[in-house]
Amino acid sequence: MVNSEDFGEEYVVKQQPLSAIAEVFEELAKWLKERRMEEKELPLDTFCHACSFISVLFNSLGLAFKFAELEYVAKLHTLVEASKTCDTLLDILDLDVATDTVKTSGSYSRNLRRVRQGLGLIKAIFEQFLASEDTSLKDVASTAYAQSCAPYHTWAVRTAVYAGMYTLPTRYQLLAKLNETDQSAQKKMKRYIDASLPVIEYIDELYLSRNIVLDW
Repeated sequence: MVNSEDFGEEYVVKQQPLSAIAEVFEELAKWLKERRMEEKELPLDTFCHACSFISVLFNSLGLAFKFAELEYVAKLHTLVEASKTCDTLLDILDLDVATDTVKTSGSYSRNLRRVRQGLGLIKAIFEQFLASEDTSLKDVASTAYAQSCAPYHTWAVRTAVYAGMYTLPTRYQLLAKLNETDQSAQKKMKRYIDASLPVIEYIDELYLSRNIVLDW
């Protein structure tokens, strides 16, 4: 197990990003499983801390996902600021429901939705990576993007992202950036896939519990 206290969290995230990401989301999934039985909601600061690890992966994918990285980091930053006054994810959603600003540009609820899509994008990329043995990541990333984020982006953004797919690192260049072998990377990606699913489902359920559809 990676111990961030031994090496320093920043070192772990940079040197072993897949290990760090898998572990932090496993801890988040464990928290949800245990605390939901006690009817406790997920703390916003805990959620933001886990999500901060994801930006390293976007950076590893290069220019093709630069827009996704910038959007993800910007939206997450607003949630970090929100955590100073709002205790839980449900708190920010209820705040925006009360002021009818859930889907308003810049609202906490809209930004949470975009961060959740970022988590889903990484999950989809990992799933496609595991399902393919291609040395090129173009098809892997294109399929993952089409499934998770493309429906919510403008034509201009989609065009730029797909054009950038040609600049993606190869499978083995990505593994080198992540300091992984193909086998070790697949194990850790599977761990993130399994651990992120209940987190993603939890966020979706928050919106649905307030009769907010997810097609945006």
